[in-house]
Amino acid sequence: MSERTETPRPESDVVGAVLADVAGDTVAEAAPGAEPEDAAIRAHTSGSRANLELLFVALAGLVVSLSQSILVPVLPQLDVEYGTGATWMLTATLLVAAVAVPVMGRLGDMFGKRRILLVCLVLLTVGSLIDAVGDSLGILIVGRAVQGIGMAIIPLGISLLATLMPREKVGSSVALISAMLGIGGSLGLPLAGFVAENWDWHILMWISAAASFVALVGIWRVVPESRQRTGGRLDLPGTALLSAGLVCLILPLEEASSWGWDSPWVWSLLAASAILLGLLAAIELRTAEPLVDLRALARKPIIMTNLASICFGFALFASFIGTATFVSMDPDVFPPGERAYGFSSGAFVAGLTMLPSGLMMLLFAPIAARLIARRGAPQTLALGALVVAAGWIVRILLTGHLWEIVVGACVIGVGTGIGYAAMPTLINTNTPAHEIAAANGLNTLFRSLGSTLATAIGSSLLASLAFSLGGTDIPRLSGYQWLFGLCAIAGVLAAALVLTVPNRPPGSPSH
Repeated sequence: MSERTETPRPESDVVGAVLADVAGDTVAEAAPGAEPEDAAIRAHTSGSRANLELLFVALAGLVVSLSQSILVPVLPQLDVEYGTGATWMLTATLLVAAVAVPVMGRLGDMFGKRRILLVCLVLLTVGSLIDAVGDSLGILIVGRAVQGIGMAIIPLGISLLATLMPREKVGSSVALISAMLGIGGSLGLPLAGFVAENWDWHILMWISAAASFVALVGIWRVVPESRQRTGGRLDLPGTALLSAGLVCLILPLEEASSWGWDSPWVWSLLAASAILLGLLAAIELRTAEPLVDLRALARKPIIMTNLASICFGFALFASFIGTATFVSMDPDVFPPGERAYGFSSGAFVAGLTMLPSGLMMLLFAPIAARLIARRGAPQTLALGALVVAAGWIVRILLTGHLWEIVVGACVIGVGTGIGYAAMPTLINTNTPAHEIAAANGLNTLFRSLGSTLATAIGSSLLASLAFSLGGTDIPRLSGYQWLFGLCAIAGVLAAALVLTVPNRPPGSPSH
């Protein structure tokens, strides 16, 4: 099979063209609801060309996933330099990502998935450069907020490859990009730990900027645009309501451990979130071109997949916060009567304990694609969820040796790789082709909500089951075991949810 022979469209001013599109100057290439055929692109894509396209999109997904986790090991250093406000470097990224993911997904469906993907990569590169050269806390928070827009890269990459890859490569390609959410986090922890112990943390941002730029150039030069786009205009009232509702939901969950669950700010913001999202639902149901298609979102397979995604996001992020801090603890500081744990590991070794988990996700993503073809996405996702639950049971029972922690993390990584690979197949199979970028964006948002819940519940649980030592609260071993138990329950619940979804072959038409 030959390489593509079609003449590439000139795109010397990619970002300018996209901004013009978003402003409403684009002539839609297909009417809303149409499903243009990308068969010609598939037919002229050789195996080597497809692998190259996958390489650059996967690199983009890896970089944005890394950007979400690389500051976690250096937070102690940031606290020393900038005080407690340094945590806003994480919170700003999370808040902006929550808003950007569904919005950019919708824009991808409207104006071209590759085009919006390139915009996200430009902003990820710019945000990384701001933090690479920035020195004041305000500037650093701005840079991290700009980076947060890049989180839309993964759902955009999933939906783009689903339309462009040769059919025999669609399953494995989509599985790999989806699993990058976990793989990048597992790789980012040891990388950041190594840098934190040897150099200035700004190097991490230079690495992020360089890798983002390579992915940007690679996708611009190699990956074509999908012909599936609807045109139209962005639903601005829906965007405003969704943005405000998500900020009011995520901010108190993220800050509950420091504000306290009895803070009036926590419950006031959560109440405001409920009102805003309820108003969003009422308006979107009456909007011709809504930002969030609630009728599509209400399909049983989509609802169950997104609820299972929350459970997976909870279990995965709890693995990050419940492993690095666990192995870093000095067992010699525990007084008599308290069960000791930990291995006095530095940031680098603590991060290395998560590296095998990331490799398992990478290894099992293509295996999951074959399982999906044979057993269906619901059963594959349920299998992954049960493996995750088994991994957490290992973590509860085995705590005395570092290799036991690594084994437990690896089992969780296997389950996460399988589960994350199956999620986009369930979404794509039950979503019209002209809405898959928005649908995958919302699915990514639900995974992030699970991570936010893990932060809120995990931090509060560990704080409530802690003892004081020299003015510092030290979580008890029982606190971690309760957290791990919640993660195991989340895995079982995810399996139960998706097993209610009828099995449909990938690629079957949606209704």
